[in-house]
Amino acid sequence: MLIVVAVLASLAFFGWLIYRTVKQQPVRANTVTRVLAYVVSIYTFAFFLGMDIPQLVKVMVSIFLGMLLIVLAAYLQRQRQQS
Repeated sequence: MLIVVAVLASLAFFGWLIYRTVKQQPVRANTVTRVLAYVVSIYTFAFFLGMDIPQLVKVMVSIFLGMLLIVLAAYLQRQRQQS
């Protein structure tokens, strides 16, 4: 069901872009980025729901570890720049 929603959202987004282009109305970059992020998040959510639980846990743990390492690297870089 979520895949159907994501596909329809993608089609609606591209239809909206074509409509704005034909009418020669400007489209802001942040609007396009936000809509793409929403559509991709629906696809990702549907993909994760299709997984079995042990694989889902492994993926979520790896995502959180990646987030933790990024935050740690940014913190350490900020500390070195202040010194």
